[in-house]
Amino acid sequence: MYRLLAAVTFGLAGFLGVTSAVSAAGTDLRAERQTDIADLARAQLQRARELDAELADLREEVDELLARQSGDEEAQVAQKELERIAPVAGLTAVTGPGVAVTLDDAPPSARSSDVDPDALVVHQQDIQAVANALWAGGAEAMTIQGQRIISTSAIRCVGNSVVLHGIPYPPPYRIEAVGDVDGMIRALEKSPQVEAYLSYAKDPRYGLGWKLERLPSVTIPAFDGSLTLDYARSADDASR
Repeated sequence: MYRLLAAVTFGLAGFLGVTSAVSAAGTDLRAERQTDIADLARAQLQRARELDAELADLREEVDELLARQSGDEEAQVAQKELERIAPVAGLTAVTGPGVAVTLDDAPPSARSSDVDPDALVVHQQDIQAVANALWAGGAEAMTIQGQRIISTSAIRCVGNSVVLHGIPYPPPYRIEAVGDVDGMIRALEKSPQVEAYLSYAKDPRYGLGWKLERLPSVTIPAFDGSLTLDYARSADDASR
């Protein structure tokens, strides 16, 4: 019960965009077109507060009902409500139509002395841009490299690999999402950050890999990692 409540707390927080924990080699490739994650968070703050209040009320109701009688009908109704919103926290598998996007480094033939080697590899902000566009387009659940993405997921560049949930992955990077297929594709087409990546994919000097697929049915597994968030603090506190 309390593990589920903790998970729902994360899920209802509203911050579904994948955030980038570390910029690549101290730089921000294609920086002029990056999403300002702080602005994204502020834009969702009001909704997050409303959901936090709703969750607090629900937790209080469940605790009160369980204290009275664990088999009480009202308690069972509250438990079912928690189970209904558990998918938001990523604790249940989701199956349905979706899309897959695959990003890959440029082929060896693209490497030359007049091309910046950093422009020939997929960076964390490229993966982040695709994930955020999919969320904005109506994604209900998502995986990157087969791992379920939840509100605390972060992508880190370490050398030539991307680390997700503590596991390093080499390219290609496959992102799958279940949800409104047409809506997600439109969001990808409208995203300036994705457009920036595609300009490198279409330019023969770079040739970054890009593949977009419609999936009639895809299963997104439940998140099975730790739901504990340690040492969290606001950006304002962190800057002091």
